[in-house]
Amino acid sequence: MHNFIVTAAKGLDELLKIEIANLLSGGNSELKNEILAKSKVQPGQVSFSGDISDAYKICLHSRLANRVLLVLCTGAAASAKELYDLAYQVDWPQQFSHQSSFAVQFVGTSHAINNSQFGALTVKDAIVDAFVEDGQERPNVERQHPDVQVHARLRRETASICLDLSGTSLHQRGYREGTGDAPLKEQLASAMLYRSGWADNQHEVLLDPMCGSGTIAIEAAMIAANIAPNLNRRFWGFDYWFGHNAKVFEAIKQDAQAQERAPKAQIYAFDISTKVLELAQQNAENARVSDFIEFKQCDVNNASVVNKSGYIVSNPPYGERLDDYVGLLPVYNKLGQHLKEQFANWHVALLCSNEKLLKALKLRASKKYKFFNGKLETQLALYELNEGNLQQFSAKPSDDEFSNRLSKNVKRMKNWVKNLNSNAYRIYDADLPNYNFAIDCYGDWVVVQEYAPPKTIPESVAQERLAQALLHIPHILNVDKHKISVKVREKQVGKKQYEKVEAKGQRVEVNEHNAKFYINPTDYLDVGLFLDHRITRDLFAQQCRGKHVLNLFCYTASVSVHCALRGAKSVTSVDMSNTYLQWGKDNFSLNKLQGAYEFIQADCVKWLEESKISTKFDCIFIDPPSFSNSKRMENTWDVQRDHLALLSNAKKHLSANGVIYFSNNLRSFKLDLAGLEALGFKVENIGPKTIDEDFKRHPKIHHCWVLTL
Repeated sequence: MHNFIVTAAKGLDELLKIEIANLLSGGNSELKNEILAKSKVQPGQVSFSGDISDAYKICLHSRLANRVLLVLCTGAAASAKELYDLAYQVDWPQQFSHQSSFAVQFVGTSHAINNSQFGALTVKDAIVDAFVEDGQERPNVERQHPDVQVHARLRRETASICLDLSGTSLHQRGYREGTGDAPLKEQLASAMLYRSGWADNQHEVLLDPMCGSGTIAIEAAMIAANIAPNLNRRFWGFDYWFGHNAKVFEAIKQDAQAQERAPKAQIYAFDISTKVLELAQQNAENARVSDFIEFKQCDVNNASVVNKSGYIVSNPPYGERLDDYVGLLPVYNKLGQHLKEQFANWHVALLCSNEKLLKALKLRASKKYKFFNGKLETQLALYELNEGNLQQFSAKPSDDEFSNRLSKNVKRMKNWVKNLNSNAYRIYDADLPNYNFAIDCYGDWVVVQEYAPPKTIPESVAQERLAQALLHIPHILNVDKHKISVKVREKQVGKKQYEKVEAKGQRVEVNEHNAKFYINPTDYLDVGLFLDHRITRDLFAQQCRGKHVLNLFCYTASVSVHCALRGAKSVTSVDMSNTYLQWGKDNFSLNKLQGAYEFIQADCVKWLEESKISTKFDCIFIDPPSFSNSKRMENTWDVQRDHLALLSNAKKHLSANGVIYFSNNLRSFKLDLAGLEALGFKVENIGPKTIDEDFKRHPKIHHCWVLTL
């Protein structure tokens, strides 16, 4: 008897345990239960004891396994020395010849062994030393295509030293010559077929309406024809192992060939791409199942078959970025409608990594299973298109309220937008409590900013309503669905407020009065232009002709650009972020501005305290964050607590007839009027007149005062 470890992708281990028991029991239910009871499942692996013939059967027949490992020894590996000693105790010259090349794969870490390369090197040294001590030559290490693959698996402080009997991963069946985008691994395709229920009802028709390179349909045909998935593999990990029994293995192969059969039901594979469909057909021929699959070029929303019941198992596109999500929402919405119209009484299994996309189907899942497609976590959702499901979800969606409101906003604001002298504005500002987000237009781009839902609305409901809204926004606003960016608004403090959320480098040019600005609709939480300060920027810039201007917390220097365009004598822009300062410089270049324009990377609070600039500023613009605990600052910043000290220091840099515009967006902010008057300031609240038409629903989005001496 030997000990074996069979590995698989996370999420497939329980299925793998059942598959192993079925393969080794030969239909004997009592033996199957015994194998199940003795097998041990850990994340991504199943351990059991058996004969070498059992390992051969799994190598040939398993549709779920990655590798079959023969455990040579298991023991303590709390240190590098213990790991070395454990590996050294294996009689390696009795396992393979010194003329065979080998490689070591190491999985796992511990306190003492926290680097897999170090672990692999330690095991390799033990193997080489064992050959040398036996008086033989050192075997060669070959990382790419070794004759023998050794696996060391470390868990906590215990390691198992194993021989890989499979060689390369068992998912490499050998039939795929080409794939489409985001190919599905063969084991995951088989797991989908098992979990969908079709594998237990193979007399039912199977359809993959988005087949890509055909993996699901091909795996289904191989299951239906009882073709061992690795029957035609040319290289095995046991080929150079001295313990390999070629006669036993050949007998198991012949038995596998004898068990092949004709499928009981038809298998359909559709795809809209003729190029990908040709790949799928070639792959099916390579797998010897092309006669069992009917391929057809077809849009998924036109897919239909004559059968009144069956199984749909598919891996629709699901993307990994927000713009993928926005673009795919209507795809899933239409798919759900088509399934309800054409496939009543069918069973549906869809793999997806984004639950929001599945919600767009407007179908209730009966079960969900978590799988990993490579490193990407996905879920397989099962749907029964029975009468109850179709009745419950066939009603008209309850999103008319949002559509009507957004349409009314477009109509109501049409003339205002036409006369705005800017193509950047807010068209929807959480008008409806059930649809709690803002929608901003930037040229031909639309940015949707999702706010935290009210406590009375579950997050799942809020997500579904956002998805509903995203289905309507492209049509109502006449915008390309690929130019809609979705952002989740959360409290951003310290360095996090400057970090990227994506890295596309997408830049869009927008205009405001006579100024031009770059915005980035995808990469950052904020796009680079605060729309609510449109009037504030204009009012401030009107006073700056021939003046020395200071813009603190300048962000992307939009205020500075306006001042420079209005003829300011000099403009100094200060911000803590080099990223945004460079952005500001690019905005100056966009407007072809050259002159006495200075950009300073500094903590604005500290810079005001310590700056020795002799020139007084005539106009100072200050729009600080509400709070910051950035590591770049010596102390935390709180606008309520610290604004009086900040303005006191700003006064030191203000000319006798100068003016300060002070603004912030803390809704609960209370200006220390008495403190400012004690400093000699005259204070005028201009906040209400800086709120433009598109922000009148939330007039407290910012406060603004003019301070003069």
